[in-house]
Amino acid sequence: MDAGIAKANELKVGVTFAIMDCKQVVQMSYHMPNGNLVGTFLAPKKAWSAIAMKEPTKDISKDIQPGGPLYEMETMLDGKLVSFPGGIPLTCDGEIFGAVGVSGGLIEEDQAICEAVVSEFLKESN
Repeated sequence: MDAGIAKANELKVGVTFAIMDCKQVVQMSYHMPNGNLVGTFLAPKKAWSAIAMKEPTKDISKDIQPGGPLYEMETMLDGKLVSFPGGIPLTCDGEIFGAVGVSGGLIEEDQAICEAVVSEFLKESN
């Protein structure tokens, strides 16, 4: 998570991080002192969404638009699904074992910070 905190500081944004396992349990969470309240709610939802949909949350949006194959999925899941950037699944040998969710900045910032966390994790696990 250090790389994510460094990236957030570089971008001058406070965020909340959530790392969730495949059993939907948040294993680690960190709310930066300058983070907003919305981030504490959305970060775990982004992690959950990345696990549930088996793809980064930035890629979910196209499928849930009118005419898309998963149109109204957000409504059917009572608002639990997040379809904007900031959630990325964690994989090992092609298997998803968890996800990272980041929220509190602009969606582009959340995505960049989330990518930094995932990159750090992949370096440490190799």
